[in-house]
Amino acid sequence: MATAQQIVKSLNTPANVREDMLLIFSSFDNRLSNITDLIDDDERKARSKLDAAEQVIMRWDSSRTALPSWCDCPEDAVDYLTAVDEVLDLLDDLSFKDASIEAVDRAETAVQVAMTRLEEEFRHILTRNTVPLDAERLYGSIRRVSLSFVGNEGEIIDDEFESFGEVDSARDSGYFHERGVSLGDDICVDLINPDAVGELREIADRMIRSGYEKECVQVYSSVRREVLDECLAILGVEKLSIEEVQRIEWKVLDEKMKKWVQAVKIGVRVLLTGEKRLCDQIFSTSDSAREICFNENAKGCIMQLLNFGEAVAIGRRSSEKLFRILDMYDVLSVVIPDLEMMVTDGFLCGEAKGVLSGLGEAAKGTFSEFQSAVQNEASRKPMLSGEIHPLTRYVMNYVKLVVDYSHTLNSLFAESDEDESSGGSGSHTDDGEENATPISRRVLALLSILESNLEEKSKLYEDGAMHYIFLMNNILYIVQKVKDSELIKVVGDQWVRKRRGQIRQYATSYLRAAWSRALSCLKDEGIGGSSGSASRVALKERFKSFNAWFEDIYRVQTGWKVPDPQLREELRISISEKVIPAYRAFLGRFGSHLESGKHSGKYIKFTPEDLENYVPDLFEGTPLVIHHLRRKS
Repeated sequence: MATAQQIVKSLNTPANVREDMLLIFSSFDNRLSNITDLIDDDERKARSKLDAAEQVIMRWDSSRTALPSWCDCPEDAVDYLTAVDEVLDLLDDLSFKDASIEAVDRAETAVQVAMTRLEEEFRHILTRNTVPLDAERLYGSIRRVSLSFVGNEGEIIDDEFESFGEVDSARDSGYFHERGVSLGDDICVDLINPDAVGELREIADRMIRSGYEKECVQVYSSVRREVLDECLAILGVEKLSIEEVQRIEWKVLDEKMKKWVQAVKIGVRVLLTGEKRLCDQIFSTSDSAREICFNENAKGCIMQLLNFGEAVAIGRRSSEKLFRILDMYDVLSVVIPDLEMMVTDGFLCGEAKGVLSGLGEAAKGTFSEFQSAVQNEASRKPMLSGEIHPLTRYVMNYVKLVVDYSHTLNSLFAESDEDESSGGSGSHTDDGEENATPISRRVLALLSILESNLEEKSKLYEDGAMHYIFLMNNILYIVQKVKDSELIKVVGDQWVRKRRGQIRQYATSYLRAAWSRALSCLKDEGIGGSSGSASRVALKERFKSFNAWFEDIYRVQTGWKVPDPQLREELRISISEKVIPAYRAFLGRFGSHLESGKHSGKYIKFTPEDLENYVPDLFEGTPLVIHHLRRKS
């Protein structure tokens, strides 16, 4: 009897088929005719289970009673889920379905009521157990690479260069460019209280089993999308249209771009990774629900980030944006592989790659704009003391950062360089960089443009000597910036040697332009013969002329500035070696002709030692007037 009963139950057949089976069994043994009573007993038990489960479910019917929280009464939650399982098991039993239409209707109604209740509880648990994003902890985990960029020293020469100046970190505070972010691989955050994940999974399992997967997915997605939007807001990412982004002034936009870089890495590597883990845990029994939920939530988060990236990529190109754009390009290129591994939505990954391509084009275009801006910068106001021009500071600090992004820029420029002829990059061959990388060629071309511009600016000085002081100061500054940074690997030692040779030539030209007239006063020609027969009148004029030239040079060139101490000292030594011996010799040959006469001090104002004392005052940037000179002598 037990065996026959088990056969009938295990076959889970409809009632008419079951009756035929019972007749067959009865034909074998009359005792099996009593099996009908046993089957009826099973039906009574099923109805009893339905009654008990229905009572539990209806007691929680939200249309009739207030909805208590399962968090406050976990035992009731277990009873409720057990009741739902009982009803679902009955509905899975074909024999139950065929037994009574009224019983099946009751079971299906109970399931509908239960699903409404579970949907509300699912939403409640999701909302109540959301863990707020701890931005401070995440920011504390971000390793920043800070590179000094520009300060506030020096004259601002043009709107294009208005944010740039000196960056010597020893004496300048000012603007710092924080290069990108680096996020530790071990960063993991709980987006939902871990204790609630099990409850959510239990509810999701029942809803999916009952055919309410769509409703469950909709609730989950609506709640989690709002949470991810709030997380982006905490990270400083606002919902802005392309037009709104393009109207933002640079200082504000710079801050938003910096926050965007942080948000992209945190968003993909922390938020979406955590969201993926959460979807896998809650919807472990349904691949489709797991995929839909994550793709929908990731899409909203990523598209908000990509919209900003696109707005930047198509915005106005100006030189100060380059490094932020490169930061954006770098971080997006880093997270796209992570995104492709998590998201099965090809459209979303395609959009991300499209924005990446746009940022790459923007970076290349911005660099070209910068190069043109340097070439076309035509300020006509010379530096008063012959000092380093703001344009020089701007360009050198700019290219130092450019080199820091060499890897990215080389990859961006490599494709476009393949289409260019070898003659198009000839700007580097003079310096022996025949195998230069794309960015090396561009840096060398940029430095050449800068040197040409400085040469033009040096012509603004009416004083020829100051022309060479200006060139020495600026070329030396360029050389020092190259030697003290990664730029030396880009331009090479030969380039540096060539510029040092230029500086030496400028120093020789300076001595000729500044001191040739003073030194011409110390020549023997034109004073009427040898030291014994020299004309006193001619000697007086020579000494007076030398005094005047020296005093004028002293007055003017003490106001000139040579910032580099070594160059300043080398120039003073060259002056001393050229002027003082000539003066000492001339004074030794002809000084006695005037020392015996009246007012000799009117003509012989200086001893060679006096000149040695005055020369160190040159190039300090503080003009010294003539009465100061006399007092010193």
